[in-house]
Amino acid sequence: MTDAWKRQIDRLHEGLVRRADPTEWVIEADAVDASRKYPHVALRGPVFGIATQDAADGAAWRLLTPVTQGTPQDARDTLHSMLWFRAKDDTDDRAVRRALLAAVAVLEREPADELEILGVRHRVVRGDEFARSGDDGLEPPRPTDPEPARVSWEERPYGDDRSADVGFALDPDRETGFMAGAMRLALRGFAYTGARFPADVRRESERAVRRHPDVVLLPVGFAVAERNGTGWRPRGALRATPHDARLGLYHAMTEVWPLVHEFDEPERKRYARAAETLRKKRRVNDVRVGDRLFRVCRVERFVRCGPDGPEPPRPSDLDAHEPMRMHPRMDEDGTVHHDD
Repeated sequence: MTDAWKRQIDRLHEGLVRRADPTEWVIEADAVDASRKYPHVALRGPVFGIATQDAADGAAWRLLTPVTQGTPQDARDTLHSMLWFRAKDDTDDRAVRRALLAAVAVLEREPADELEILGVRHRVVRGDEFARSGDDGLEPPRPTDPEPARVSWEERPYGDDRSADVGFALDPDRETGFMAGAMRLALRGFAYTGARFPADVRRESERAVRRHPDVVLLPVGFAVAERNGTGWRPRGALRATPHDARLGLYHAMTEVWPLVHEFDEPERKRYARAAETLRKKRRVNDVRVGDRLFRVCRVERFVRCGPDGPEPPRPSDLDAHEPMRMHPRMDEDGTVHHDD
């Protein structure tokens, strides 16, 4: 942390004392404390999702899907399926179904990053994911991070995480707290540097700073990471609350990993005992199994915006696969043809 950044934090801290809302003060003070304890930023890399701009909603861009996909094509595939099922289940209007299926046809054959569908712009948007780190590793959840009102250890169906991303407005002028505002300012000039990034990646990152200078911080998420030597590696999907991340780790240790990795009985019992720690102790974030350390971490993301809205994928963003047909053919009457 530079001396200039420390002085800025000190000024922000002084401003907090003058705030009238005690709840907001506690959250901001918590953020100030975290910035001192975890002053470094560990960049994980790009993430992708879908945003829409509806003329009926003014100029606002809102997230249609969580910005959590690993590649642009993953986000396109998500939109592809959403449109197909919307055509199948959500309309009896043949003209509407035709428009939806026309968009599906485009996504079957092209890596389209923007489509206008029934007067609504749909765009693949690019974000960056990062976590804060300090002397003891990645930042865990903060005391003021919200937890569910009712704690359950029953795993919910896949995708039922009630992501705060969906419906979130990508508004660079959104009012934020002191520390969030400071982070946005710090990220405005952020670009990839260093030899570990290819030249085209660095060049496009610098161009994005100019073309999409505004920064929107997305809702904070939580995930499990495992210490790997001197670093950390992710061991699960981004979840909406710290408890959701603990829940995912619990079921991984008791059900998924023993099956996938074919644990023997002693190893199965070691992981089961560690999993019970999550249930019995309140808000535990670190769990050890032998020499392995798993931590529930706080994960932050941001999206760049410019005059025409959120940043789309960059040419250097890689895809793992090509567009393809994902569902059976459907006609404009809604009949699905499985034999084509």
